[in-house]
Amino acid sequence: MAERMVGKQAPRFEMDAVFTNKEFGKVSLEENMKNDKWTVLFFYPMDFTFVCPTEITAMSDRYDEFEDLDAEVIGVSTDTIHTHLAWIKTDRKDNGLGDLKYPLAADTNHVVSREYGVLIEEEGVALRGLFIINPEGELQYAVVNHNNIGRSVDETLRVLQALQTGGLCPANWKPGQATL
Repeated sequence: MAERMVGKQAPRFEMDAVFTNKEFGKVSLEENMKNDKWTVLFFYPMDFTFVCPTEITAMSDRYDEFEDLDAEVIGVSTDTIHTHLAWIKTDRKDNGLGDLKYPLAADTNHVVSREYGVLIEEEGVALRGLFIINPEGELQYAVVNHNNIGRSVDETLRVLQALQTGGLCPANWKPGQATL
């Protein structure tokens, strides 16, 4: 039976990643926590696919909004950092990503995907999972959907802002509206 994750400490992670300068390094939840940042961690199935680049580039195009909310965005798949880099170096018009404003991490050993409950074991790829973690490391939001459906950056930003109010946000709450 699946165990509840929301409201508990998020699984800690450290993964190899490709950064915005196209160099390799490490990303970790601990680093974001140390810097008092929210973490928007999202998983996608594979590089060089069709729905994935629409999400990854949409998040990048709106990255400044996440940054304004003291949030770090990290994209993750089970592909290697070398595959990530090749995809980043591929122009958007050719189904590539082009320059990104946040890192793509490689969960090649599937540990992080498994810990966050998004790994499709028999395929070795992740479902489209998105997790928002507060600066104290508590998992505040989790959504997982079928790999055929792309996610909404608007909704991700709305939820992040709602969480940051610290209040009770009714259905269809929008930034600037009163909380309960």
